[in-house]
Amino acid sequence: MLFPLLAVAAGLVLLVWSAERFVDGAAATSRRLGVSPLLVGMLVIGFGTSAPELMVSSLAAAQGNPGLALGNGYGSNIANIGLILGLMALISPLAVHSGVIRRELPILVAVTLLSAGLMWGGLVSRLEGVVLLVLLAVMIALSIWQARRSGPDPLADETEESLQVHPMSLRAGLIWTFVGLALLVLSSRVLVWGAVEIAQAFGVSDLIIGLTVVAVGTSLPELASSFSALRRNEHDLVVGNVVGSNLFNTLGVVGLAAVIAPIEVGSEVLMRDWSLMTVMTVLMAVFAIGWKGRPGRINRIEGAMLLALFVGYTAFMVRLVVMASAGA
Repeated sequence: MLFPLLAVAAGLVLLVWSAERFVDGAAATSRRLGVSPLLVGMLVIGFGTSAPELMVSSLAAAQGNPGLALGNGYGSNIANIGLILGLMALISPLAVHSGVIRRELPILVAVTLLSAGLMWGGLVSRLEGVVLLVLLAVMIALSIWQARRSGPDPLADETEESLQVHPMSLRAGLIWTFVGLALLVLSSRVLVWGAVEIAQAFGVSDLIIGLTVVAVGTSLPELASSFSALRRNEHDLVVGNVVGSNLFNTLGVVGLAAVIAPIEVGSEVLMRDWSLMTVMTVLMAVFAIGWKGRPGRINRIEGAMLLALFVGYTAFMVRLVVMASAGA
């Protein structure tokens, strides 16, 4: 049992470090190649912070643990909204000025609702996985088109400021992109092995481990980048990071895992995990978009509400692990 625990701990540390290097390198490279700051913020940073989820879920599906892949994708969405966004708003209320983020939030809600339809029959098939990946490709294409025709946006300004904090040459950006990617693969393999071993030792499903330990662990890059952005008062980057990451998790991470190996979905996933993820997504959208003259803003009370939902959910999941271990 010691080696799996060490593997998870070491895998998570290396995963977080390599993910940060990968995102920093990819963002700097994209900017040096002339990509607009808005696209860097929306795609490279927003989607790039989901690289750990993508690697871990793909490897889990390839190794015959699709439940871990699904749990990682949906569990990370719950952690992103409840732990990261809730905690950030509790520290400092988050004002949302970006029109891009306000347009993406309803899309995220729609995509989250769509995912229930795909799971309704108890299986996310390869064809449905392809549908999710196609939707992701369409979303990326629309994002590029909108970024080219839209005017100035606060998200672009904050991304530019963030890139100037740690400037990189094109050569350094390319090196860190490839080094980060290679270490992401290595750390993901170590983490998946340890997580599966722990699940078997405790007598719980790999889905539960994916929804808890692995999901929180793979969300740590988002947490680190959000703290960094919050210190610089870059609120749109904090919210945009979570929205972009959750879009990528729902479409790309789950979609690719299903293409690799169809994912069986128990009724408890819809009743428990998907339902909470949907409630939290809708709450985030309502808070961040603003209604009837109310500006888009996630205040401390709303942040505490999101964080409380995450803490309650995590406590319930830990209880399931303890009960399964006691009965094993």
